[in-house]
Amino acid sequence: MMSSISVQSFKRTEKNDSLFSILIPSWNNLPYLKLCINSIQKNSTYPHQIIVHINEGNDGSLEWIEQQTRLDYTYSKENVGVCYALNACSQLANTDYILYMNDDMYACPGWDAALWQEIEAIGHPYFFLSATAIEPRPGNNCSILKNYGEAITNFNEQQLLNGYVQLPMKDWMGATWPPNIVHKSIWNLVGAYSIEFSPGMYSDPDFSMKLWQAGIRLFKGIAASRVYHFGSVSVKRVKKNKGYYQFISKWGMTSSTFSKKFIRRGEVFDGACGEAHLSAMLKFKNLAKRLSNAFVTTHNK
Repeated sequence: MMSSISVQSFKRTEKNDSLFSILIPSWNNLPYLKLCINSIQKNSTYPHQIIVHINEGNDGSLEWIEQQTRLDYTYSKENVGVCYALNACSQLANTDYILYMNDDMYACPGWDAALWQEIEAIGHPYFFLSATAIEPRPGNNCSILKNYGEAITNFNEQQLLNGYVQLPMKDWMGATWPPNIVHKSIWNLVGAYSIEFSPGMYSDPDFSMKLWQAGIRLFKGIAASRVYHFGSVSVKRVKKNKGYYQFISKWGMTSSTFSKKFIRRGEVFDGACGEAHLSAMLKFKNLAKRLSNAFVTTHNK
């Protein structure tokens, strides 16, 4: 457990013509972080503010970020996890749009133009959008299966650039996963990411549920906005919180119920989400899991 949370902030850019504020948490992952930021800088259609959180920085990433005067950053001596990292970064945001991206992602050309085109077409701030990840080993049905390298050491960038546009995918329901984007007013309204989920397991569906509770019904994955995702490089190293049970305790249902029945994650997009209708059996299963979790939690104290 962390004894205390101490985060330093370093604002080095001014409000200019940036379109998105891109938040990137990083934990001793310098080669991937460099690749991620380089891809944003060379493959974006529009200029963006990039804000990085450096957890620990024992691999040289702190020294590196200090030299990147076009980047804003926050820093903690300990690994404070993704929730604190995102919330700290968001305090430095210059723009009206908060975009969360993992440091083990490579932004493909036009990734931001596709998101901005959708935002302009929507015409209001009550939405949550995700880009679409291309992954060598997809963990969900929102990603595209294609192997351009399972690690940075065997990453075939040119092959990705030659082929990413042709990979078949349709817009999908249920935006949750990063890269995701939300209007700053909505980010602030729901209180950003919930720190009780630190270091971060199940913080993504929790954030989506908070948006749902605030009345957001437009959860859309944009097929034309694409990134390559090596696949949870940092998650494999972290000591995980019990997010599955935390979600049940907080919301009275499993994250799977929310994802499948409320935002219908992974289905072909067909418009804003309607109200969820749960069967009596599913309601009973969720009640049983909630009571079981409460019993175990009480008797483990």
